Amino acid sequence: MTARRDTTAPDVAFEKWVTHFTSNRRRHDAIEAMIDWEAPARLPTGVRAILVRSFQRFELGEGGDGLHLLRKAEGCGTAQREALRLLVAEEQKHSALFRRGLQHLGAGTLTNHWSDLIFTRLRRALGLRTELALFLTAEAVAMPYFVVLARSGPDPVIRGIGTRIALDEEHHLAFQIAQLRGGLAALTTPVRTLVLLLWWVVAVGAATVVAIDHGSALRACGLPVRRYWGAALRSFRRAVEATVS
Repeated sequence: MTARRDTTAPDVAFEKWVTHFTSNRRRHDAIEAMIDWEAPARLPTGVRAILVRSFQRFELGEGGDGLHLLRKAEGCGTAQREALRLLVAEEQKHSALFRRGLQHLGAGTLTNHWSDLIFTRLRRALGLRTELALFLTAEAVAMPYFVVLARSGPDPVIRGIGTRIALDEEHHLAFQIAQLRGGLAALTTPVRTLVLLLWWVVAVGAATVVAIDHGSALRACGLPVRRYWGAALRSFRRAVEATVS
């Protein structure tokens, strides 16, 4: 898929997203102001270690600079490029939140991890639409993780980080759906069926990676891995159905 401008998504639609992302900064500040970042992490050693490993991997995944995505969007309209730039900025802010969480837990960051390297290389090898589809997949299957952090994280700082990110990701999914909607409709039925099948294969693989990488953290927050896996695929299914509707 190429980075040609998507004529099914006029610039006016992206102007609304630019307004959303710009005004969203106030909500970010309000939520973060409610988090007591100086509070000590009074967690059992084992739980702390589990969360450290999980946060380190998410910090990497959320912390891509987005330059490849923005470069692919150079042929798009002005508002679409700006909306994508603001989306990338929010993802980088999520990475910063995970870093603050690691500071709260008394740990540092990773320089690389196999799951992030594989997913990043796959995204960068493809066109804008396909990269956005993979972006949507990653965020859809991660949503249950962020939600359980927000609801059942083992201390207030962890819950605050989960709340802050989960609220953003709801809008990120809607934004990606808006960009991808209509693209599948232009394909012939056999090609569309193949694309959907491959998309599901990627989603099942992504959910499985999260279950393996973050299973202990999910359990520490009260979500069994099997329940997470089902919730992740339901989240992805809803996103796909919204995209093809």
